[in-house]
Amino acid sequence: MIVQNVHHVAIIVSDYQKSREFYVDKLGFQVIREEYRPVQNDMKLEVQLGNCMLEIFGKKDPQPNAATKPTHCGMWHLCFWAPELEKTIAELNEKGIATDPIMVNASNGKRIAFFYDPDGLPLELHE
Repeated sequence: MIVQNVHHVAIIVSDYQKSREFYVDKLGFQVIREEYRPVQNDMKLEVQLGNCMLEIFGKKDPQPNAATKPTHCGMWHLCFWAPELEKTIAELNEKGIATDPIMVNASNGKRIAFFYDPDGLPLELHE
C-alpha cells in the first residue's frame, strides 16, 4: 500500500492558550514541539496522545469552520477510544469539560459520547 498510517491531524484554533490548556492540561496530550512561526505569524503546537499526533495552529482572526456540522464537507470530528466510557466522562466533567449524553452507535452497537474543544470542534469518545 502507498500510505500506511495517519501521521497527524492539524487544527486551527482561535485562542491558542485556551486550546493548549484544553489539549495538554485537560486531555493529557504530551507536548512534542511548540514554536512561534514569524513568517506565518502564528503559534504551532505539536502534541501526542498514544499514536495520535495533533498539530495545533493558533492564528489571529481565523475563519469559522463550517465543517463542524455533519451537513458540510470536511473533517467532522476527531474520535478517541475510551474503553471505560463512564469513567472517562466523569474525569472530563471533573475538569470542567461538558459531555453530551451517551448514545449507541447504530452501525456497530458501541456506546459513544461527544464533547467539544474550545472552538466547538466535535470530539468523540468511542467505547
